[in-house]
Amino acid sequence: MSNDPKGDPTGKPTSTPSATGEAQARQSHFIRDIILQDIASGKHAGRVHTRFPPEPNGYLHIGHAKSICLNYGLAQEFGGKMNLRFDDTNPCKEETEYVDSIIEDVRWLGADWEDRLFYASDYFQQLYEWAVVLIKKGNAYVCDLTAEQVREYRGTLSEPGKESPFRNRSVEENLDLFERMKSGEFPDGSRTLRSKVDMASPNLNMRDPVMYRILHAEHHRTGDKWCIYPMYDYTHGQCDSIEGITHSICTLEFEDHRPLYDWYIQALGIFAPQQIEFDRLNLTYTLLSKRKLLALVQNKVVNGWDDPRMPTLSGIRRRGYTPEAMRTFCSRIGVSKTNGMIEFGLLEHAVREDLNKRARRVMAVLRPLRVVIENYPEGQVEMMEAINNPEDAAMGTRQVPFSKVVYIEQDDFREQPPKHFYRLSPGREVRLRYGYLVTCTGIVKNEQGEVVEVRCTYDPATRGGNTPDGRKVKSTIHWVSAAHAIEAEVRLYESLFLTEDPNDSSRGQDWTDNLNPNSLEVISNPKLEPSLAGAVPGESYQFERLGYFCADKDSAPGRLVFNRTAGLRDSYAKMEKAKG
Repeated sequence: MSNDPKGDPTGKPTSTPSATGEAQARQSHFIRDIILQDIASGKHAGRVHTRFPPEPNGYLHIGHAKSICLNYGLAQEFGGKMNLRFDDTNPCKEETEYVDSIIEDVRWLGADWEDRLFYASDYFQQLYEWAVVLIKKGNAYVCDLTAEQVREYRGTLSEPGKESPFRNRSVEENLDLFERMKSGEFPDGSRTLRSKVDMASPNLNMRDPVMYRILHAEHHRTGDKWCIYPMYDYTHGQCDSIEGITHSICTLEFEDHRPLYDWYIQALGIFAPQQIEFDRLNLTYTLLSKRKLLALVQNKVVNGWDDPRMPTLSGIRRRGYTPEAMRTFCSRIGVSKTNGMIEFGLLEHAVREDLNKRARRVMAVLRPLRVVIENYPEGQVEMMEAINNPEDAAMGTRQVPFSKVVYIEQDDFREQPPKHFYRLSPGREVRLRYGYLVTCTGIVKNEQGEVVEVRCTYDPATRGGNTPDGRKVKSTIHWVSAAHAIEAEVRLYESLFLTEDPNDSSRGQDWTDNLNPNSLEVISNPKLEPSLAGAVPGESYQFERLGYFCADKDSAPGRLVFNRTAGLRDSYAKMEKAKG
């Protein structure tokens, strides 16, 4: 048995830094400082080798994005490597669907594991053999206590645990029982293999933790070959060692597990990676518990793991978030040793900032109000030149049809305008963006007294929204030509939860009591400019004055569906501008 780790022992760069690595490198933090010190001291021959080890028991969420960007970013910055390794040690909760989704999500974020895609199940035989080694060294034993008895014997934070009555079985008996466990002789839960550490340890994780449990379950990769499966605390350190991981980066909840991680490595005498813990991501108005996210899916509170209201990477991707925005966000929030709460607005700021540079501007009217321009020639159509993105001249312009009847937003008209309302109202003139200046001359109401049509006149000298005479117009509104409008379904999303901390139970509430009943509004009769007819799922647009929207995967020929990614209002942008 060799203790040499896999990987390039010379520490030479294997690839050039990616956008992910560059973004992460801009943010100095304590883990980066540790790596710099290790490289300076010659530790691991200067190698930097990280890994991202998800469990395939659910879809990745925004919190995982921080870990992916951190692990891959550090590897890239220092010319190292990152492995993608699935911790597939619980066949009862794991599915190939989750594996496939995780691979897609990690790739979407821009991380490249090259040919280093691994599974803990790749090492089941080696892990079993190492368990036998620990039994022979007197460091492990087969225990017949039930799960409930194990918890009872474990003790508390203030009281030491009690030794199992099976703790002092002979090596020969333990080897025999463990082999029979592997052969499927015993039923689920009847026996476990436990480490023999210290039942009086102040760290409960060191009180003879379970290494293997019996599970007669079909594994997504190994089938029914195994009926004993290793626990995570036993598995991940040895997997890191096998793969030559130099810096095993994980979140703070594993800090108390590090002594056990090191104990196994030292007891086996194998290559020793360094476990380093950092703060996990917590976002306001967001749950990042896979168990609770699974409950939302199973109880049909949302429409699957990729529902755009979900904080899963597949959900935010479907909503229109970009990997560039996610990498920027992960870089900005930094890395520390203290768990905190990040405002969701900071994430949306990163999204808006990115989409502002890349999204094409278009005109869409979500709640249409018909406007008839009385003095515009009947049957005439003019093509107006519209700018695709003022932030990027290279994106050019497009032609937008203008005609006698257009739609505007209902909110852009008031029969009796309040103070400081400068949009369309009786007798008032406004600019139709890229079109003409129009003045309201009358209205048409239905039997309920609701305004259903606005009558206007236009000034032919103001084509393109220009004012040759220099007169001032206080408002510019968007519009869509009625004769050329295309229809779609538009889905407006709000936060899935009403409270900043959905887990807050201070008033005796369950987390499900904090769900927002108005997290989704579907608009079925919007009017969109005709250039959107060819929208491809995943494409992002800025609907002028309304926000950023993304074509949804439910779109099909003759049926367009758009998701609102984010509104235009951005408090963080204003704060940064004020600081500048």
